[in-house]
Amino acid sequence: MLRLYVCILEAKDLPVKDTYVELRLAKFKAKTRILTNKCTPIWNQEFCFRVHDAEDVLLVSVVSHVNECRVTNGYVGFVGEVRIPVASIAFEDKQTLLPTWFSLQSPKSGKFFNKYCVENSKDLECLHTSCRAPCDKMGLGKQLKVIANVVHKIFKKKEGNSKTGDSSELSTMLSDCEDSVQEDSSPCSFEEALALMESGDSKPEMPENLSGGVLVDQIYLVSPSDLNVFLFAPNSQFRKDLAELQGTTNVQEGPWTWKNGDMSSLTRVVSYTKAATKLIKAVTATEEQKYIRVCRKEFAILVSVSTPEVPYGNTFRIEFLYKIMPGGEVSSGEESSHLVVSWSIVFLHSTMMKSMIESGARQGLKESFSLFSEKLAQNFKVQNKANFSDKEHFLATLQTEDQWHWWQAITYFCNFTVVSTIFMCLYVVVHILYCGPSLPQGLEFKGLELPDSFGELIISGVLITQLQRVYNMLSHFVQARFQMGTDHGLKAHGVGWVLTVALIEGVDLASLESEGLSDPYVVFTCNGQTRSSSVKLQTSNPQWNEILEFDAMEEPPSVLDVEVFDFDGPFDQDVSLGHAEINFLKHTSTELADMWLLLEGKLAQSSQSKLHLRIFLDNNKGVETIKEYLEKMEKEVGKKLNLTSPQRNSTFQKLFALPPEEFLIKDFTCYLKRKMPLQGRLFLSARILGFHANFFGHKTKFFFLWEDIEEIQVLPPSWATLGSPTLVIILRRGRGLDARYGAKTQDEEGRLRFHFQSFSSFSAASRTIKALWRTRILNPYQREQITEEHEDQEGFVIPEDSASILENEEKMSRIFSAELPIKMISVMGIFGGGNLEHKIMQRTGCMNYETTSWELVKPDVFERRVSYQFNRQVSAFGGEVTCTQQKCQNANTGGWTVIEVMALHGVPFADHFHIHLRYEIEKSSLGECACKCDAYIGVMWLKSSKFQQRINRNIIAKFNLRLKEIFELAQKEILLMSQNSNE
Repeated sequence: MLRLYVCILEAKDLPVKDTYVELRLAKFKAKTRILTNKCTPIWNQEFCFRVHDAEDVLLVSVVSHVNECRVTNGYVGFVGEVRIPVASIAFEDKQTLLPTWFSLQSPKSGKFFNKYCVENSKDLECLHTSCRAPCDKMGLGKQLKVIANVVHKIFKKKEGNSKTGDSSELSTMLSDCEDSVQEDSSPCSFEEALALMESGDSKPEMPENLSGGVLVDQIYLVSPSDLNVFLFAPNSQFRKDLAELQGTTNVQEGPWTWKNGDMSSLTRVVSYTKAATKLIKAVTATEEQKYIRVCRKEFAILVSVSTPEVPYGNTFRIEFLYKIMPGGEVSSGEESSHLVVSWSIVFLHSTMMKSMIESGARQGLKESFSLFSEKLAQNFKVQNKANFSDKEHFLATLQTEDQWHWWQAITYFCNFTVVSTIFMCLYVVVHILYCGPSLPQGLEFKGLELPDSFGELIISGVLITQLQRVYNMLSHFVQARFQMGTDHGLKAHGVGWVLTVALIEGVDLASLESEGLSDPYVVFTCNGQTRSSSVKLQTSNPQWNEILEFDAMEEPPSVLDVEVFDFDGPFDQDVSLGHAEINFLKHTSTELADMWLLLEGKLAQSSQSKLHLRIFLDNNKGVETIKEYLEKMEKEVGKKLNLTSPQRNSTFQKLFALPPEEFLIKDFTCYLKRKMPLQGRLFLSARILGFHANFFGHKTKFFFLWEDIEEIQVLPPSWATLGSPTLVIILRRGRGLDARYGAKTQDEEGRLRFHFQSFSSFSAASRTIKALWRTRILNPYQREQITEEHEDQEGFVIPEDSASILENEEKMSRIFSAELPIKMISVMGIFGGGNLEHKIMQRTGCMNYETTSWELVKPDVFERRVSYQFNRQVSAFGGEVTCTQQKCQNANTGGWTVIEVMALHGVPFADHFHIHLRYEIEKSSLGECACKCDAYIGVMWLKSSKFQQRINRNIIAKFNLRLKEIFELAQKEILLMSQNSNE
């Protein structure tokens, strides 16, 4: 069996304009794309046929696309044909024909008025140019070029020989697709159709993203061709898995076909039933997928989705644009693809529900394509576009901090003032050398030479003025060179979050002088640290190429303040030429890696000033930095803070579109008070406070930075809040404007006020929020001052040094003493933080019992935090308890002393007192397997109250019973554990 490759090149002087070519060999047929409005069409398309019999004839026909058109010679539809016997080209010594012209023959009249030619080539573009010259030399009026060749013979006697010969020969061809099918068979394959579309003439440019926004923008470690086939090939397994994940049913994919016979438009139709939501029932959707660009490794697919069954579905349609492009070089050497999916909504008819339709579509598409991205990431590795290796490679290409070269000095001093002054000085020096000494005249005397005329006086004044100006320029240059801030050129120190800023250049910077030039330098501020650039003299478009690094920070920074100053301001003061703020939470790492920053301010806005920056934020210690930050916050909050799971953290990041370095600390259920309360969840992270609610499909979502908060207030319970305290968060003026729709009011000063209430544990929520806020924005002195101011509102104080209780030992009374038949080390398990402690505390009415790990705070002194809630059986008020515990070993007795400072919340007069407990656990005189336990209690009053005696009696009675119950349970559990171990 042979294979015959035929390439249709072009035709000349056809009597009709809209034509295509049909090819037929035995039962196989194929056709070219339709070319409109061309009497001299150029196809350059290649086809492959299987030859079963050498006596077959290749029939090449030219057909008019418009069947009802009438041409001058009276033929309708059919233009002409050429018959080429396969035997004429299928011989051993010549398997390829040169480009050949054939005359087109009408079967009715036998008149030849067109010509074809046949050839084989490895490159269609070379073929197109090389074949055009012979046509012009022939001078024929009506011609057509066709290329036919026998590439190789495939023998079916031995499979091994046939496969080897086939693969070796096919590797030399332009394309090995067979664009020929049987009359009753299906169209050509998906890969063949893409190859035909790529070989066509019309290759539009890659379209711009659609107006609705970008849904997916990611780089995957896979070739663009493989990614395209993976997403859009018929019966794609990825599409099936995605449909199952999204709940889509009744998926029916149509075949990829040429729309209206045009081979530059590969189209298919897909229909399916979308899963029902809370507001909309299951509906049928229809997608029309169309390739609009296929060029080498670039693909663009436009998808138009119609959902007529949804409300107002006949008034709009949704469009998606998939762009698959090469993703650039990867350090591992693998091929990568850049996938960008954008969307837009097209309204077919005007409707009053336009804004509601747009918002609903935007929210639904974000959720749908988040599943799309997750599923695609499971199949291909995601490549970070601004990874660390790229950062190092880029920073290595930048020049270092020293940008002061001789060329800059020459540029600065190369002006008329300096040149004229030098010329005048040289002229005067030469004049003095040529002139001899003169006798004293007028009022002169020996040693005093005065000008002899008014002209000399004027020249002397001009020279002095010029010298003074040159001196000022030189002084200004030296100050700009050597009097920069001491923070310039510093390298980052420490471990944690390291911020690196590459200042590239500035464009159209403003100026205070009439010449339009300034001496700009840039100051960056982040988390109280400042870095400044060098000064560029007399320029409005400075080139810096400098690298500025900030010392490592414990928590990721939220905002980077940027301000440009003029070094030569009026009255020797630096004047701001513009400022800007970069919010790390609103920019992806890709955007930060290469961004143009527009400056704000009157001067900057009038000049459209902007800076070119490259910003990199890295954590050089990994997850350990986050753990250390949480341990630090545990001391501030007084409660155990656990690191959230990666799945939950990822959900939190996607919910608020946060960068991957943001991590969730805590979340609470609460109500957002506006005109009507709205139930949702309050999310707390290292940099933001966010709220999310979903009320019957209507989603409310916003967040603001901790730095945006000016004040936090606690309002007492009232009938309007159903007996729940209200947490009021007041933002700074002009801050948090993106979240203004969640604010209850805006005060006279323009500050937004947010009201949150009905927390499951108000004290825990308010304490955590305030601790995070103080840690984020205040220095140690300010934190101490704010703590004193809000002491009454918080209702609890945890002493920094609990060992001071020992000084008030005489004020404490013993409420428990017992000899226990268990070892001392076993009794200390009550304070070990393990399963024994949690089990005993839960049985004694402590809910949500959490402890931090013991830490060494002083020599031989350990400290930890404990928090829990009493159930209603222990306390009628419930209430939350926070404790600070310290333990140390007694050097004399060998026993342990445990000190506990307890603060109650949610009970009457809880802010008036603290409870102090001391446990003495030491070996008993009865033997090695026994120990003695003593417990002492004392109440420290912070504020006076007439109920002090009654409260003291109630506390002592309650804790007397409670400690007996705890130690009895501990004894039973320890003995039971020892018996089980012996068995």
